Formats: sequence, structure tokens, C-alpha cells
Amino acid sequence: MSAIIILASIVVTVFSKNYILYQESEKEEFYITLFIATLGSLILVAANNFVTLFLGLETLSISLFILIAYRRVRDFSIEAAVKYLVMASVASAFLLFGMGLIYTVSGSLEFSKIASVISTVDSSQPLFMIGFGMMIVGLGFKLALVPFHLWTPDVYQGAPVPVATFIATVSKGAVMAVFLRFFYSIKGYENYNFIQIITVLAILSMFVGNLLAIRQQNIKRILAYSSISNMGYLLVTLLVGGANGIPAAIFYILSYIITTLGAFGVIALLSDREHDADRLVDFKGLFWKRPWIAFVFTLTMLSLAGIPITAGFMSKFYIVFAGINSNLWLLVGCLIINSVISIYYYLRVVSVMFSIANDQKFPAISFMGQFTLGLIVVCIFWLGVYPQLIFQLISQF
Repeated sequence: MSAIIILASIVVTVFSKNYILYQESEKEEFYITLFIATLGSLILVAANNFVTLFLGLETLSISLFILIAYRRVRDFSIEAAVKYLVMASVASAFLLFGMGLIYTVSGSLEFSKIASVISTVDSSQPLFMIGFGMMIVGLGFKLALVPFHLWTPDVYQGAPVPVATFIATVSKGAVMAVFLRFFYSIKGYENYNFIQIITVLAILSMFVGNLLAIRQQNIKRILAYSSISNMGYLLVTLLVGGANGIPAAIFYILSYIITTLGAFGVIALLSDREHDADRLVDFKGLFWKRPWIAFVFTLTMLSLAGIPITAGFMSKFYIVFAGINSNLWLLVGCLIINSVISIYYYLRVVSVMFSIANDQKFPAISFMGQFTLGLIVVCIFWLGVYPQLIFQLISQF
């Protein structure tokens, strides 16, 4: 996960270069803040106790406040930052309170020691369940799980495109990694109450994310709601347990991050000084004027939809396979139904690019930007056609 986060941050930096040059504000501080946010994500991934978890989470969150508001002269930027600030503060309070309650029961902040204490006491006692529930609120906000998702579309739309890319990939990947470690440490997949909570959150996130995405005309908002449903898919891996859950989760995170980097990368490279290329109409006729960029964006949409020979298909296949082995038929059924629903709005984006071209002009794309998109295309096909090597590498850990 650390390697994935570092590589994803490098890609975000590449996509940021031309985008930040268009802005009239200071440019150097952007990269410093992005570096600090990456550092917070790495601390979060390495966390094995509540102290480092909270330290990494707050380092990441405070950096994101600054990055979201960085383009302060544009519409929605300050609004998005304030929304994120207020809701993240409330979520952090819930998270801290939940940690305190769990510490009261277990007497330890270490994940491993908490797990050993839980094995000797009744893990369904009220203080522990309330503490776990409050931690779910805090982590659920960072992952944009329903019903803690309301900030997501507004923040994605208001934030600079590279920042929205970072939130959708690095931030969510890091939080999901530490959530996996904590949940597997306490063996939550063996607790009936935990299973019910995670099942409800997963199903709500899948359906709400996909159904709300259908009505959107802004591509950033479409990708925001798509990320909500994708986090719902990932929650299935929490309940799998055994040797199948974590490899399936890490492979899905890797595939999702690569695909999302490609989608947001196209938006960033097509944006100019006047506006972000985040509306459906901005991509009208893209295929006839920038066929390579249209191909990359089409591939990312198909991968997010889970079409065969793409990374998205194999990542969903591994989750479905792991879910069936653990008899999670309800969640697997919901995942398949929602994958079908999502095809509609992903293909709607694709159809716009192949429509009749208008007089709209698209900016020139730098060599480094096109080269990075090319690497992303190779990775999407590689993970979709020959995923065994990466999956076996993940399973060794």
C-alpha cells in the first residue's frame, strides 16, 4: 500500500504541473502541501495503534483543507473547503470518542492487544459496540460511505482537479488500508453485530452511489458518486476473512486507484485557465479531435464499469469469488446488480465523446501527460489480462 500511495502521488504531481501553472496564485506551496498529505497517508497505512492512526489521519485531513481551498478565486472552492473542514472535524470527534470507549474496555491502544482482550471478554458489550460504531462514523466519513457521503460530490466539484484526484485515490486507499488492518486484527468478520453493520453500510453505499450518479451532468460529481459505490464494493472484503479478503481488497484498491488516476488525469489535462473540463458537454466530440485522449477516457470508464479485459473486471471478479467462498450471497448479488446499473452512466460519458464534434477547442497535451496516460493504459490492460503476478505478489504479504 505504501508503494501504491507513493506512485499515485507521483502521478498526481505530474498531472498537477500544467494545471497549477494556469493558476494565478502561489504555486510552490501546493507541492509542499501535497507532500505532507502523502506523508499523512503513509503514516496511516503503517498505523497499528490508535495514536498513529489519528496522527496520520489528521496530517492528511489538514493538508486536504488547504489543497481543496487552494484555487480560492474559483467558484465553489472555498465552499467545498469549509464543508470538508466542518464535517471532517465532527467525524474526527466521533473517531476520538470511539477510540476512547474502546480503550476503556481493552486498556490498550494497540490493535493486536485490543484483539487479544476482545477474545477474552464479550465483544458485544455496550461500551465496545458504541465505540466501534463511533469509529465507523469517523472512518465512514473519510471513505464517503452512506450515510456519511454528503460532502463528497460538492468537494469533488469544488476542489482543483489534482486535489480531487488525490482524495479519490490516495486518501481513500490509505483509510481503507488501516480500516482493513483494524477490522482483521479484531476479527470483526466473526462478530454477528459487526457483520450486520458492515452489510448495511455496503448495500446502502452501492445503491445510493450508483442511483445518484445516473442523474449527474458533471463528470466530477459522477466520479464522486462512483467512488461511494466502489467503497461499498470494497466493504465486502471486510467480511470475507481468511486468506482471500485482504489480497482481494488490495488488488481492488490498486485497480481502482490506477483507473481513477486515468479518469481524473484526462480531466486535468483538458482543463484550462478559464474552467475545468468537468461537464459532459466539455467532452462532446472529443474522439474526433483528440482520439488518443478519448480512448484513454473510454478505457477508464469501461474499467470502472467492470468490462472484461480491464483491471476493473478482474478486481470485481476477485471480490465476487471471495464473497461466494464466504457465502456472502446477499452482498455478492448487490454488487453484481449495481455493476450493471453503473454501466448506464459510464457509457453515457463515452457516448458524448463519440457524438458530433462542435467548435470547441481542446488544449494541447504535454508529452509527459500523454506518456503518463499511456502507462495507465498499459496497467489497466495488464491487470485485466494477466492479474496473477500482482495478485500472487500481494498474497505473499
